[in-house]
Amino acid sequence: MSDVEPSERYGGSRLLPAAARSAQQQPIQISFNRKELDLILRLYGRRVAEGEWRDYAIDHLRDRAVFSIFRRTSEMPLYRIEKNPKLARRQGAYSVVAAGGAILKRGHDLANVLRVFEKKARLSLVE
Repeated sequence: MSDVEPSERYGGSRLLPAAARSAQQQPIQISFNRKELDLILRLYGRRVAEGEWRDYAIDHLRDRAVFSIFRRTSEMPLYRIEKNPKLARRQGAYSVVAAGGAILKRGHDLANVLRVFEKKARLSLVE
């Protein structure tokens, strides 16, 4: 007989402790942290007060977290604020996506990405 364990012979790994096995089996869920939610909800609150937005939804998926913004509950979201850690080293983990799927802004810092919602000062004629 050989000195190789049966699990190694068939390509498996050695038996792991219960905590390590459960960590491997459960997928990691991406979510917004408290600071990120604070930034998003401050913006959301201002726009609700202005009457532009009325509802939101938060989804924690396996690969990204999504904060969807609605004008009406029955409609498609106007905007989605997404956190995708896989893109953190490339374009940035945060992005704002419009209803049609166009990415309005992407970056490494959520505060800078949310500036896409700032209202631009309108120029007016001064007499």
